[in-house]
Amino acid sequence: MSADPEHAGSGVSNRVILLLALTCGVAVGNVYFPQAISPLVADALHVSADSAALVVTATQFGYAAGIFLLVPLGDRFPYRPLIVTLLGLSGLGLLAAGAAPGLAALVGATAFVGVTTVVAPLAGPMAAGLVAGNRRGVVGGTLLSGSIGGMLLSRALGGTMGEWLGWRAPYLMSAALSLIMAMVLIRALPTTSPPSGQRYPALLAEPLRLLRTEPALRRSCFYQATVFAGFSAVWTGVALLLTGPTYGMGAQAVGVLALVNAGTMLCTPFAGRQVDRRGPDAVNVVCILGVIASALVLAFGSLGGTPGLATLALGTLLLDVAMQSGMVANQVRIYALRPEARSRVNTAYMTCAYLGGSVGSWAGARTYTYAGWLGVCTLVVLLAAAALVRSVRPGSPASPGSEGCRGRPATGR
Repeated sequence: MSADPEHAGSGVSNRVILLLALTCGVAVGNVYFPQAISPLVADALHVSADSAALVVTATQFGYAAGIFLLVPLGDRFPYRPLIVTLLGLSGLGLLAAGAAPGLAALVGATAFVGVTTVVAPLAGPMAAGLVAGNRRGVVGGTLLSGSIGGMLLSRALGGTMGEWLGWRAPYLMSAALSLIMAMVLIRALPTTSPPSGQRYPALLAEPLRLLRTEPALRRSCFYQATVFAGFSAVWTGVALLLTGPTYGMGAQAVGVLALVNAGTMLCTPFAGRQVDRRGPDAVNVVCILGVIASALVLAFGSLGGTPGLATLALGTLLLDVAMQSGMVANQVRIYALRPEARSRVNTAYMTCAYLGGSVGSWAGARTYTYAGWLGVCTLVVLLAAAALVRSVRPGSPASPGSEGCRGRPATGR
């Protein structure tokens, strides 16, 4: 059995947890830095902006596929060799992307990177099994901070390196980081045993069955898919806005703008306390309203100049806080459903979230091409409005004791 008794993992060092958080940041960064360099790819490969955005879309579709196909293996194989293997494969995929001769090869390589860089969804269940029950909240927050940090820093470093050294440089740097982390983790991670002997087809079928039988899981998936689609549309569109005629900046500006959102790491613990006090449904409603408000603020970014930049900074910060806080609420809801199958519940949830993000990246690029920045902001409002309607319609409770949270026993059927 896995090293998952309540107190068996209490002696695991903070160094291991921090190393897992760093690993999450490196892996998640592989998904997000292409957003900052998409305009550079378009110029270098002589393709249109929306064609270059296919690189972002392919990475996120690959990530969604990897979550669905590979994360359930965490219940079947020991975590250390699984995580190390995936990091090694993603490093090789990043090398292939950095050497891609054209757009088609780049899209294929980045899709492979997306599939194999699904380390963060594996690190969470692993860490939960290594520490005592009364440390799991703190450890989960630490891993989330690592993921957020990777998301932000990858855009900043990717945009800066791409501006100075060309679009291939961020891929080669990320490849080196992934391969180095794989070599470190071979020795640093403790040995675990798989908690389940289920065969692979049964593991794959379980998330689909959970989606069919758990209304609270479906609701959480819908919330995150729509909000994350809006989030991805904004970050795909803002790269085109900043490097276009309105601002005339370089890809580095996208990364600097992303750093503004570092404040999100301070807000997620507060969001967690609000979820504990008020329940996930109430927090979700506030977060969805926050997404709508962020789109209204972001719309003023079309003005250009210093006022436009200020509104872009404020709007993206508000959007990021709302999206990440909503994720905290959603995960509290879904983890209360089936404690014995949390990795498979998380597989269903994260797959839906990144499918939404993939569609959002594609839709954001297309919308910007045909309707400009205001069109992207309108798209975000429509997506958030769909989530809001779902949250307030009859049969969708929005109270602290609602379905799937504290009012339902966390047992299997």
